[in-house]
Amino acid sequence: MDLLITYDVETATQAGRNRLRRVAKICEAYGHRVQKSVFEIVCRDADKPRLIAALASAIDHDHDSVRMYYLPPRALDDVEYLGTPRQIDPRGPLVI
Repeated sequence: MDLLITYDVETATQAGRNRLRRVAKICEAYGHRVQKSVFEIVCRDADKPRLIAALASAIDHDHDSVRMYYLPPRALDDVEYLGTPRQIDPRGPLVI
């Protein structure tokens, strides 16, 4: 399964900066960085629950967000959110 993972971690505090490093290290274990907060991930279906659990435990769900896009996109609802969702129109254009 191929995923594109993007994240936004609040870094105003030292705890936030620590969370940012943890999220990056988790993503680096599963794929490679293509931008500062964007990773291309290739994992087996069996590995995805472990990846999601690790990310979910690393973020502050009230201040941070993680998005997982399936590659290639199968449908508009193939985006998973962890933490605070950012309001976007999923029907509008998505440029990656």
